[in-house]
Amino acid sequence: MLQKILTLVTLLSAQAAIVESFAKSPFSCQPCTNFRPSTILQAVRGRGGAMSRRKNRNNDSNTIVDKGFSRDEPDPTPSKSDNIYSMPPLYDLAFGYRSYEDEVDFLLNVHANYAKTAAPDRPLRLLELAAGPARHSLAALSEHPASKVDSVVALDRSHDMVEYGLQNADHELGVPGGRRDDFNYVIGDMRNIVDSTTSVFDSAWLLLGSMQHLLTNDDIIACFTSLHSVIQPGGTVVIELPHPRETFSMGECTTNGWTVPLVENELDEDGEEKEYGELNIVWGDEDDEFDPILQIRHFTVGMELKLNDMNDIPQDDETSSLFLQMSKDGRTNLKDIVPMRLFTLQEIDALARCAGFELVAKYGALAEDVSIEDEDEAFRMVCVLRKG
Repeated sequence: MLQKILTLVTLLSAQAAIVESFAKSPFSCQPCTNFRPSTILQAVRGRGGAMSRRKNRNNDSNTIVDKGFSRDEPDPTPSKSDNIYSMPPLYDLAFGYRSYEDEVDFLLNVHANYAKTAAPDRPLRLLELAAGPARHSLAALSEHPASKVDSVVALDRSHDMVEYGLQNADHELGVPGGRRDDFNYVIGDMRNIVDSTTSVFDSAWLLLGSMQHLLTNDDIIACFTSLHSVIQPGGTVVIELPHPRETFSMGECTTNGWTVPLVENELDEDGEEKEYGELNIVWGDEDDEFDPILQIRHFTVGMELKLNDMNDIPQDDETSSLFLQMSKDGRTNLKDIVPMRLFTLQEIDALARCAGFELVAKYGALAEDVSIEDEDEAFRMVCVLRKG
């Protein structure tokens, strides 16, 4: 199935563009203003591709919160969310607004500031867990020389995501013989990393709220313990989660969200971009169940890919399943209920200590100038752990 999906999806490095910020709310994830539309959806006949540019939508029945898609599941058996995560191009398109280069710069800087390793100037060996399309991994290799980033291993339990990430690597890093040789993507469970790789790393990343899919303390300690076994002494682990204020605001399950327009690469006669469709992302519903004892919210997650003209749907044998699944009105709909745990800073600190890590820094975003205590700017909880 993934090969058919990839037939219509080409991932290119496009020039930066500016997008409007999310309207702030307790549940909103404000994107960086440096938007790199890295996902190009090769739509249909004669189309050079469609660059995604993000629109804001707030306070209507179809909108949702941007919490960052977690791409890993704690249970090795299939779950309801497998339906959502089996469509990597939709996921990639939905979150293409993130500035991966800037975020990787932050990740490398905090490692340089807080690591206490025996060879601090040695090129870094990096690990990205629940990596999905592997955008952070690829940015680390494409934007930084081998003298700074030696190699990256990405890990995810989704076969579809791993195959998709490898296709991205082939495109972004080139043919074997260059930086492509410094990237490896493996299928594995983040609770038992050594089953998938025996390498030792300087720093590991667990981003986009992916740790929220580890619902029990046993699972989290297993993940941290596994990380401890593959991180060199003094190395770091960076975890990105929703801000703790969300945990204490769950009584009000508000909804927010965004739309990704599908835009022609070529301008029209008036020099304007032509939108031929859109991707609507739904994350959260006011009726979502929240268990305050377990701190687990059962998020409604949905995606709708919509074309304006049914004639834009290709009909050849290599048609992507993104379009093959479209209804006669030009829509592809996916919807699941995904249980996700919400965390406090105290929990992360305590659970990390159980596995031999110490919490050495905390931020309110993947940005060094955003304090986690900033009521206006902090919208995430970014924890920097160091192996003792």
